[in-house]
Amino acid sequence: QVQLVESGGGLVQVGESLRLSCVTSGTSGRGFRIHTMGWYRQAPGAQRDLVATITTAGITNYADSVKGRFTISRDNAKNTVFLQMNSLKPEDTATYYCRARVQISGSYDEFFRWGQGTQVTVSS
Repeated sequence: QVQLVESGGGLVQVGESLRLSCVTSGTSGRGFRIHTMGWYRQAPGAQRDLVATITTAGITNYADSVKGRFTISRDNAKNTVFLQMNSLKPEDTATYYCRARVQISGSYDEFFRWGQGTQVTVSS
């Protein structure tokens, strides 16, 4: 069973920084391969939106609202993805979710796996 666990959320002031981490488990020896990983966020009453994604080759994509402030990175050997968030704003307040595209080795079967989320609150 592939699982994603996020950490690093918290309560910060405007302009401060946070670093989120998402660790994948259940892939070793099970024949799973992790492809693109990403971060999404969802504020209360709103839809879940893309924040940033990163491929295994390191190609990144960001939402316009976070460009220049957030940086996504990953450790392929550990199937871990990070989100460095700088210059945080109140509108960044949301639950942040990690998502991974998982391929079953030896097949074309793929599925998405989500983490349970970590809360980020930016106070003014």
